[in-house]
Amino acid sequence: MCLLSGSTGNKAVQKRQQLKRKVKYYIPSFGWIPQYSFSSLGGDILAGATIASMLIPQSVSYASALAKLNPVTGLYAASIPAIIYALLGTSRHLNVAPEAALSLLLGQAVDDIRHDMDNPHSPEGDAVGLSVATIITLQVGLISFLLGFFRLGFIDVVLSRALLRGFIAAIAVVIMIEQLIPMFGLVPLERIVHPSTTLEKLLFLIENMFTHYNLATTVISISALAVLIFMRLFKNMFKKYWFIYRIPEVLVVVILSTVLSAHFEWDKHGVDILGSVNVSTGSSFIQFPFKRSNMRFLRRTSSTAVVSAVVGYLDSMVAAKQAASRFGYTISPNRELVALGASNLAGSFVPGTLPAFGSITRTRINGDVGGTTQMASLVCSGIVLLATFFLLPWLYYLPKAVLASIITLVVFSLLAETPHDLYYYWKMRAWMDLTLVFLTFFFSIVYNVEVGIVISLIISLLLVVHKSSRARMTILGRIPGTDRWKPINEVPEVEEDVSGALIVRIKENLDFANTAQLKERLRRLELYGIDKSHPSEDPRRQQATVLVFHLADVDRCDAIASQIFYELLEEYGNRGVGLYITHLRPGVRKTFEKAGILKLLGPEAIQDNVADAMLRVNMRFRYSAIGSEA
Repeated sequence: MCLLSGSTGNKAVQKRQQLKRKVKYYIPSFGWIPQYSFSSLGGDILAGATIASMLIPQSVSYASALAKLNPVTGLYAASIPAIIYALLGTSRHLNVAPEAALSLLLGQAVDDIRHDMDNPHSPEGDAVGLSVATIITLQVGLISFLLGFFRLGFIDVVLSRALLRGFIAAIAVVIMIEQLIPMFGLVPLERIVHPSTTLEKLLFLIENMFTHYNLATTVISISALAVLIFMRLFKNMFKKYWFIYRIPEVLVVVILSTVLSAHFEWDKHGVDILGSVNVSTGSSFIQFPFKRSNMRFLRRTSSTAVVSAVVGYLDSMVAAKQAASRFGYTISPNRELVALGASNLAGSFVPGTLPAFGSITRTRINGDVGGTTQMASLVCSGIVLLATFFLLPWLYYLPKAVLASIITLVVFSLLAETPHDLYYYWKMRAWMDLTLVFLTFFFSIVYNVEVGIVISLIISLLLVVHKSSRARMTILGRIPGTDRWKPINEVPEVEEDVSGALIVRIKENLDFANTAQLKERLRRLELYGIDKSHPSEDPRRQQATVLVFHLADVDRCDAIASQIFYELLEEYGNRGVGLYITHLRPGVRKTFEKAGILKLLGPEAIQDNVADAMLRVNMRFRYSAIGSEA
């Protein structure tokens, strides 16, 4: 009785421990918060404060200049999603906040919908912008969450990095053109002319930047950009001095320009300033996002949401993997998707919040400054929220041209790696990758960013499907004087010593994708061998009279592949070709038996190895020769 109760108690303890492990796995904060060491607190606070000093002006810039929304929506996006990610994410250093590229995509969607209104810049237009941002962030969250839930985190491996490079380069050029308009003080004229595409905006700039510019605005924006570039170069020259390297140049320029603007009353000289910012973006701070006022824009914004979710995840995974490799821990792509999805879902409950994802730059700085856990993100979010509610009034006189200069500085960071990647693709003769880069860039500039990324996504996926649909096969030959067979393109001394016999080794599992072209691939091997050749050329080999399949590398064969393989063998059998299968694994044998392949071929066709199969082939040829002589 005591033994029974003791056994039951042990099982209960094991179940509780297993449950705890699963909870810690799916909610990582249950693991790191109880074990948090206060020795890490100093580094995390410094990292959080450093990132916040970057994020506050950047987020205001992204929201107002790129997303065309209330500046406070950027600050909410820099704080609320990051809190949820810190609790659910597997990366210790990833900082989640609004990104320039995604803010631009959202801004283009807002502009497209506002374009149908009589007065896009009215209070009704502002309300529409908040609804569009909310429904896009909601969809981004749902898409990311479901991709993670259904374990589709491998998409960052499937999609080409060249696609992302072309997209980032295009985004950088589009952002630069967009921000040159406020930097030259051409916003009032833009609202009258209303150029829509990037090319139209470029032409608008060329026509008006030297004739209708605002002198004060132009001088302020160019001076701010020059100071930002100088400070960044100065910091890079003194990396070993932490007190210089950690100067937040963006925050310094924002404070200086705000003070100077207030003192010299730049707004009276035609300089557009930030003005009074309403901290509330709706009737209440938190609102249910599935409202009719938001849902009416669902169809028109779905494509933007899909592109934003995919691009945001790709960028986040690059940043998270770099940090994990640098600091020696692992991350889970699927749980990252769930965490990013939950973060954006939470953000959508605050009207107008922008989509938030990880950044390579912020994540790298987080690690450089001393951040060791997700506590740095919580500290950063707390500082940003404090700034939102208490510091925004102090930015009343901040020139909007300075915000445009800040975003223009981001363009240089976006373009920094492009020349290196282009040279690498050229050096490696990766013509398809170069084509993807230029296609994405071309369509993004000529049409819009969404069209460019969608076309490149389709091309990238088609390339993956094309490569996966070609089963890897090779021809085997005998090493002279042995019963060993090796690929004829790998071992020079091997030879095909039985005329008319073709020994094919299939080097991967068979599925519906790669088996569909199996017939054509076998025909080319049969007639042309392993060397590349054009279909119009005359055959270099005679048709096979015996075909031996070496299936040692085939662990799995699905139902459709078995059906296609059956049809292929039946066709060869009708042609009078002798068929043998060797090294058949137990799982595949069961599949072939269910599909009727074993019955079709007969028991003698299944041999343990190639040597046994070739013994049967030689006997068959010998009996054929005797029969023909008789």
